[in-house]
Amino acid sequence: MSPPHPLHPLHPPHPPHPPCRRGPRGVYRRAALPVLLLACAAALASCGYGSRPDQVPAAAQAPAGAAGPKLSAGSVTLGYFPNLTHATALVGVREGLIRRELGGTALKTTTFNAGPAEIEALNAGSVDIGFIGPSPAVNGYVKSEGRSLRIVSGSASGGVKLVVNPAKIKTPDDLKGRKIATPQLGNTQDVAFLDWIRGRGWKVDAASGKGDVSVVRTSNTITPDAYRSGAVDGAWVPEPTASKLVADGATVLLDEADLWPDRKFVITNVVVSQKFLGEHPDVVEAVLRGTVKTNEWINAHPDRAKASANAALAALTGKPLEPEVVDRAWPSLLVTDDPLPATLRAQSAHAVAAGLLEDPDLHGIYDLGPLNRVLGSLHKPTYPAPDDQGR
Repeated sequence: MSPPHPLHPLHPPHPPHPPCRRGPRGVYRRAALPVLLLACAAALASCGYGSRPDQVPAAAQAPAGAAGPKLSAGSVTLGYFPNLTHATALVGVREGLIRRELGGTALKTTTFNAGPAEIEALNAGSVDIGFIGPSPAVNGYVKSEGRSLRIVSGSASGGVKLVVNPAKIKTPDDLKGRKIATPQLGNTQDVAFLDWIRGRGWKVDAASGKGDVSVVRTSNTITPDAYRSGAVDGAWVPEPTASKLVADGATVLLDEADLWPDRKFVITNVVVSQKFLGEHPDVVEAVLRGTVKTNEWINAHPDRAKASANAALAALTGKPLEPEVVDRAWPSLLVTDDPLPATLRAQSAHAVAAGLLEDPDLHGIYDLGPLNRVLGSLHKPTYPAPDDQGR
């Protein structure tokens, strides 16, 4: 497990800020909802992490497949994004590594463009288990007053970069006065960039994105076009968007992993509906057995796993990534069972400091019991419960 670290190690000490008054435990403020888009909304239909909260059409339904008796549920529905940061789901579903752990229980899948829609589906019962970033997981948990979900495993770390136009930006100081894209107001990358800006002593209004740096909230699908047109000068984005921009001539100014101890920070967790966890713990453990075996397979066979993930993206979006894009993006991602709870706490603190989040009570957000039972049965090291359950 990574040690606790309330501040990014490369940041200068943050100036003191008054404690946030806790409201009714709702988090990202309504006043901050408008998002600037740089192209028509129709272009969002195939976007990945940080896009509008719509479900991706034509999501695959995985067959029941594996032989054996049904578990306590006749089926389980997984939700995830068509994005390399969700490689565990992409590969685990495509290679049948999750399905085969379910016996006669059917595996169904559906994909989403962004966290809010997936959380809504989880709350409505149309998704049972989801792969999702830390910011929407925290937001969903506190908005439901702790009744919505539990984080039951990690899935991925890393895969986020600040990429810029080298003709305009050569050093971090050159960002002042420039327009930098993030995927969505209040999403994980947006919070990270706002915190990095604040650490440099610059001022930006989080809601509008206006200030010493202009933060332009733009769908990952639109960002490459925005960069090519000059509408933005760079972006703080996840893979593969970062590598798509590099293919268009951008350079990597900063890998976010360099800001974190051990270069690890949670980018994707596995969450489960509390209702489903209470009624079908055997199914949850079966899915987690599949994700653990998937992560092991990915790490043991990186080239095959990279090809499998890209084939899954092609099936979901209608087009694979260009080979140079996936080759550049893949090494910056780490699939892991570790939920890295200290990094989620730090990310939540950054959102509070940016004014996007009321001081959250995250007590109870983690339940690592199912994961640890799976790890123990496979003779793998287990993870201690977070000391304060994420607080």
